[in-house]
Amino acid sequence: MNKLLLSLSVGMIVLMLSACTFGVNPDGESITVFSERHYDTDQILFDLFEQQTGIRVNVIDGGADELINRLENESEDTSADVLIIADAGRLHRAKTKDLLQPVESDTLFENIPSNYRDADNYWFGLTKRARVLVYHPDRVDPSELSTYEALTEPEWEGRVVTRTSTNIYNQSLMASFIEIMGEEDARAWAEGITANFARTPAGNDRDQSKFVVEGGADVAIMNTYYIGRMMNSSDPFEQEVAETVGVFFPNQDTTGTHVNVSAAGVTKHSDNVEAAVQFIEFLSGEEAQESFANANYEYPVNENVEMHDLLKSWGEFKAQDINLSVLGENSYQATIIMDEVGWE
Repeated sequence: MNKLLLSLSVGMIVLMLSACTFGVNPDGESITVFSERHYDTDQILFDLFEQQTGIRVNVIDGGADELINRLENESEDTSADVLIIADAGRLHRAKTKDLLQPVESDTLFENIPSNYRDADNYWFGLTKRARVLVYHPDRVDPSELSTYEALTEPEWEGRVVTRTSTNIYNQSLMASFIEIMGEEDARAWAEGITANFARTPAGNDRDQSKFVVEGGADVAIMNTYYIGRMMNSSDPFEQEVAETVGVFFPNQDTTGTHVNVSAAGVTKHSDNVEAAVQFIEFLSGEEAQESFANANYEYPVNENVEMHDLLKSWGEFKAQDINLSVLGENSYQATIIMDEVGWE
């Protein structure tokens, strides 16, 4: 009996120490995060936030449109405090639907450059991805590459591959061109790139680079972080693809390479705004930013944090000089143009 009591006492002490160590809040304070991101890295960071603050993080995963529609339908009854979406354009959609609220935070203003957060402070970038040209070095010399626009020239006919026009990454790319080139030139680019497709657009970004290695195309338009994830994939062919292709940052002598962000905003009807802001501030801090960079091969938005060695190996690059709010503002027109030129 004494041994049993001793064991129970030790067990209780361990539980109490664990509660102190991991910051369990006796008052049960919590936030609910609607997140489009689906990476193990994110959950590790959410757990770390719980440990450091005692604020429990409840995560509801889903697609961007699904989560935005749910927020809209639930309105004041929503449990969500934070919305995380992997595209600035869709965050803008949430903003225009009056689903987010502006945030004033010196920490966020210091950690996140102004062009990677909403102009009115409704959302804040967490990670960056560059949309680059990935090529097969046996068939393309990098000296042949220069700009996105150059891929519309006749010599690239039947050699270019990318995702469909319904893909948000391509819609945001087009939206950036509307902002930088003007609508007429952006339309000409969409028409020219469509004419040079090696196949009818299909598949995800990984599939584009696989198609290049398989010999179906010579150049793919895709996001950088997929190369890092493929390099460390459990699939031998994905590893082969990542080790074979070259990465080229277009428009370095002109308007810069297109960059998009994963970003977060506080929901309009959050029941715990203070904790929600604290959570986003944590994700913008150096510890979390290093985790994003090292585990998921994304570029940190916090300029005090170094990028992963793989990204360093590709070199520094010049990004488009635009506030990413315009990706949402121009998104509707981008989809109309892509549809009109026959980009499937």
